[in-house]
Amino acid sequence: MSTPAALETFERFLRQKGLRVTGQRKAIFEAALSQKEHFTAEQLLERVRALDPGGRVSRATVYRTLPVLTESALLREVDIGTGEMFYMPNVGKVAQVAQVVCLDCDRIFEISAPFMEWYGSTVSTRLGLTPVSQRLQVSARCDTLKRTGTCRYRDQAGPRRKARLTG
Repeated sequence: MSTPAALETFERFLRQKGLRVTGQRKAIFEAALSQKEHFTAEQLLERVRALDPGGRVSRATVYRTLPVLTESALLREVDIGTGEMFYMPNVGKVAQVAQVVCLDCDRIFEISAPFMEWYGSTVSTRLGLTPVSQRLQVSARCDTLKRTGTCRYRDQAGPRRKARLTG
């Protein structure tokens, strides 16, 4: 889905929810969908403010808009168990992904996992259930950091920075 089509989807979703289509919400949408890596609400706020130096977008508006973007399926919400939610644009992405979270540098790597739909459906059907959602997330430690004391991802991005690996 292209950005104009995604914007149309977002605007239609806002109207269906009885919410106004505002310049602030559009700015948040643009900043969120332009992200290439996982991001937090605070990182999105920084990005929006960088794109809109007038600072018209408040923290509260970002936090209120993120659930709308996830409910409209334009963003995916990623919970890695740290108490902080991460987001990733869902436009043009493979629907079934597995996440590997490095506990040493806090990076989130995503890999295509087409088997997940089959597995979730098969297991659910055997139990007489219909799958609603599923996720595969692996927590891991960096072998290079353990062996050498350095991690190329930590050194490149610094702690708490999130990234995505396609593959």
